[in-house]
Amino acid sequence: MPESITKITNAHIITPFKEMSRGTILIKGKTIIDLAEGDIDVQDAIELDAAGHYVLPGFIDIHVHGGGGSDFMDGQEADFLQVARTHVQYGTTAMLPTTLTSDTTGILKTLDGYQRVAQQPTGGARFLGMHLEGPYLAMSQRGAQDPAYIRDPDAAEYQAIIRQYGTHIKRWSAAPELPGAIEFARYLKQHGILPSLAHTDAIYEEALEGFRNGYTLATHLYSAMSGVTRRNAYRYAGVIETAFLIDEMDVEIIADGSHLPAPLLQLIYKIKGPEHIALVTDAMRGAGMPPGDSILGSRESGIPVIIEDGVAKMPDRLSFAGSVATANQLVRNMVTMAGVPVPQAVQMITATPARIIGAHSTKGSLAPGMDADITICDHHFNIKTVMVMGEIAYDQKG
Repeated sequence: MPESITKITNAHIITPFKEMSRGTILIKGKTIIDLAEGDIDVQDAIELDAAGHYVLPGFIDIHVHGGGGSDFMDGQEADFLQVARTHVQYGTTAMLPTTLTSDTTGILKTLDGYQRVAQQPTGGARFLGMHLEGPYLAMSQRGAQDPAYIRDPDAAEYQAIIRQYGTHIKRWSAAPELPGAIEFARYLKQHGILPSLAHTDAIYEEALEGFRNGYTLATHLYSAMSGVTRRNAYRYAGVIETAFLIDEMDVEIIADGSHLPAPLLQLIYKIKGPEHIALVTDAMRGAGMPPGDSILGSRESGIPVIIEDGVAKMPDRLSFAGSVATANQLVRNMVTMAGVPVPQAVQMITATPARIIGAHSTKGSLAPGMDADITICDHHFNIKTVMVMGEIAYDQKG
């Protein structure tokens, strides 16, 4: 029996490289087979009326820890699925589950949980590989990462992890100035894993060496990283300035309205442009949950935090402890706070992250042959319908 064709009509399509105000998209199975301005005549198609709403590529979140009351560090299949089903409601169709700094046992538990769910349908966003954040971080820039587990790169440890789980690891965030961090990056690259600058106190020269050896992405720019510093009366540029000076360096930003104010969002966009910026939620388990007490990290060994004012805070309220953002909120903020045009705001959470993690041949844009990952939202970025690999994973009406 031939596969049926789904026809999305009355669509304000953003590819994100061009717009069609009244377009049509045809989907067969898991794949987009055609799109055009106006109508496409197809017999016996299943029609989905977009009612003039934005029809966008599905959002891709390459840095997310949890949501819906679950964290990937919990390590259970049910928690992985809960996070995927929570974030699909906000337009995310693909993600990199992300760890926190932990002992080796905690990292392996999470990777083992990922391995069990990697190939099964989630009922929500699809998993594209793991992102390990830490434990090889600078103590001085640890942020909310547990200092008990922060350490220098351990070749025996990371080589054993990669031997067992390397095919599931997409990126690994670390501080490039640590002893052994350059060798670590080279090893990651040899195994097809993206090294990323994170929680780092590096000066420009150290960050530049890191970039030359594979650290081509800056994890949550401005958060937990060095800027201009002064040592013995002399000023040194930090990682922030390095990210701005190296045109080819990619950056990710938490555009939740709390971690970065509007002027910094505008500055990053002005310097880096949408082709080198990935919007990330960096969301912890409190995303999609009401304000109140929560836990950063696993239920067993995580850190108590408070969710209020749209962000997670440490109990003393002196620092943030993670984001509770959702993907549609990031796009909305870039448009309303930073004044970014809608196609470019969409690009930063679709085409750019897809390119950064090497998924751009199938994800991140709307075109024939691409996966049918589609987010439909109104012009305020309130989500109406989300399609993952050609199947409706969320519908506001049902």
